[in-house]
Order: sequence, then C-alpha cells, then structure tokens
Amino acid sequence: MLQVGQPAPDFTLTTTSGETFRLADQRGRHLVLYFYPKDDTPGCTAEACSFRDQYEDFKDLGAEVIGISSDTEASHQKFTQKHRLPFELLADTDGKVRKLYEVPRALLGLLPGRVTFVIDKKGIIQYIFNSLSGATDHVSNAKKVLEGLPA
Repeated sequence: MLQVGQPAPDFTLTTTSGETFRLADQRGRHLVLYFYPKDDTPGCTAEACSFRDQYEDFKDLGAEVIGISSDTEASHQKFTQKHRLPFELLADTDGKVRKLYEVPRALLGLLPGRVTFVIDKKGIIQYIFNSLSGATDHVSNAKKVLEGLPA
C-alpha cells in the first residue's frame, strides 16, 4: 500500500486535449492527483466542480490539479466542456495507473474508488485521502495540506 513519504509512482497517460502527461515532468510544482469513479455522475461532478471553483486557490499554492478515471478521452472532453473544468483529466482506460496507485474499489468492489494524493515538488506523496462519500472533502483536505507545504 502506498504511504505518505514515499515517491509517487511515475506514469504516462493521455490528457483531455490529447497530449501526453508524464508525472515525472511535473517535478518542481505541487500536484493534486485525484482518482474518481466516472465522468458526469453526481459525486464526481460535485468533486470536479469544487476543484474548478477553487482552482485559482490551488494555483496560488503552487499546485496543479489532475483528475484520473477510466473514462475515455472523448468522455473527458465532454465532461470538461460541460462543466468548464480548467484542469486536465487523464484517461486511464485500462486501469493500470489506478492499480499502480493501489486505489481500492469501493461499494463491495462494484465501483472504482475515490482517492486523492497530494504530491510535493520533489515527487513525494504528502497526503492520501480515501473516501467515496464526501466528494468535496477531497478538495478542502488537499487545500489544507498544500497550505502547510513550502511554496
């Protein structure tokens, strides 16, 4: 199980805009990496819109927000446009990154879990929050952690 203080596992996925995202290329800035079950479902929409509404606060704290689900790039594009999301969503269609980050399934294994990681500028995990309910708590908790990290 991944733990606070460990290096965040590197991975490469495709972004909403069709570009390649590699975690190792993000060093030098904090990162909020949040795994969510599915585009356009009530909890996932609330979480994404909460990150959207506080996105400038995250930028001011020197952090980038990245969402990951097993949805396709096309699904992410629709979700991003519909809710005017200012951050990238990554398509983990085969679930390899979810497995790499040991994100557990929820609700008797029926749903992909909802887990947020705060990763510092050096690529070290500083915070892990696992909760399927309370989707917007992921946003407020991540922000609090970032406020305690050096800029």
